Amino acid sequence: MTGEGVGMEWRLHVDPTRCIGSGICAGVAPGHFVLVDGLSRPLAERILAADAVLDAADSCPMEAVIVSEVDTLRRIAPEE
Repeated sequence: MTGEGVGMEWRLHVDPTRCIGSGICAGVAPGHFVLVDGLSRPLAERILAADAVLDAADSCPMEAVIVSEVDTLRRIAPEE
């Protein structure tokens, strides 16, 4: 699934109970994630759809990065 939908908005969330601060998400999508006090945080909760955040969610070893649709909250990544 490609995320580059015109005007499509996604919600980013990092589960702090799962995040181990590996920094992979910040490395894969530095425009969307940052490490704060050893844990990842999204720079914005709502973003325009971007494939980099899908890669970040799929790369997280703890599956702590969650990408969902803004309106329905349907999970986009990582796939369940």
